[in-house]
Amino acid sequence: MEPIYLDHAATTPIHPEVTAAMIPALEEVFGNPSSVHHFGRKARQMIDGARRVIADSIGANEKEIVFTSGGTEADNIALVGTAKANMNHGKHVITTQIEHHATLHAAEHLEKQGFEVTYLPVGHDGKIDVEELKAALREDTTVVSVMAVNNETGIIQPIERIGELLKDHQAYFHTDAVQAYGLLEIDVNKWKVDLLTASSHKINGPKGAGFLYMKEGLSAEALQYGGQQERKRRPGTENVAGIKGFQRAVELAVEHKAERQQTYQEYKQAFLNKLKQNGVSSTLNGSEADSVPAIANISFPGTNVEALLTNFDLSGVAASSGSACTAGSVEPSHVLSAMYGSKDNRTINSIRFSFGLANTMENVEEAAERVASIVNRLAKK
Repeated sequence: MEPIYLDHAATTPIHPEVTAAMIPALEEVFGNPSSVHHFGRKARQMIDGARRVIADSIGANEKEIVFTSGGTEADNIALVGTAKANMNHGKHVITTQIEHHATLHAAEHLEKQGFEVTYLPVGHDGKIDVEELKAALREDTTVVSVMAVNNETGIIQPIERIGELLKDHQAYFHTDAVQAYGLLEIDVNKWKVDLLTASSHKINGPKGAGFLYMKEGLSAEALQYGGQQERKRRPGTENVAGIKGFQRAVELAVEHKAERQQTYQEYKQAFLNKLKQNGVSSTLNGSEADSVPAIANISFPGTNVEALLTNFDLSGVAASSGSACTAGSVEPSHVLSAMYGSKDNRTINSIRFSFGLANTMENVEEAAERVASIVNRLAKK
């Protein structure tokens, strides 16, 4: 039985052209980018080229791009680094209850450091209410962090409206755009964000590379101690090969963005149609109209996450859930708990299916058939 991968929101397969672009960086360009000799300069040129491509992809200046090890590190610098560097203006931070743990755990760390954090709720549609954000703003608010697209549900947040709200406020606006980058049109000036996070391995690039957009003039404290790389904002020798691969992944994502959006939407619709045709009882979590085409978070009444994922895996279908499965018990998804309440069954019977490069219409429909058979069998028990 051919395994089928429907977990692209977790990580994506590397595009063959990305692999090809990385080979020279691995075999030939081995110098340290901080070295002033020929070998170092070649590595520096490779990084600078990638920085320009990535800056252009979001309407930024190349000096505003900080390379990191991925989205988690970038989120940490954005939240913790910015909050600590601006303590003289206040110690209040606003984020949401549905953020990735890279942001939530960073916020919890700040609370231990004496900061006050407001966690905004979301509605059943998975979106925050901008009016509630407006009401939560204070004179001492220094950072507002709202993800662009939720990693579990695929729901798109009203980033432009938030940017407009904050444009005359002292607070720096950060968005975790890891699930949005490569799928949505992003312009940091249009969005009016001061900080933006993205990760290579979510767009068919290598793991271990990401970036943080930091608006010029923004003050953020480095979280590591070492050299003066990345304009003193992130010390440590840069991952040259990873950054080169990231560059190629970005180029491909920009070139094929419209095509991918349409293809993934077709996959998503075909998957949902197959479930319906097979009589599966299911509902989509969140507002379908406000979700990205690559992610479908589906509730299957009468089932539970643990049994579903185990059986899917045995049938060769790779999917995931926001629920944490440990030692025979299931901890409800924090995202779905925020949307529906922690006692709602959707928090423990929902699965995320995410589409991408590893898919064809044939294997998506085949996966739906396998999923339907399993769900119908488990729901009867």
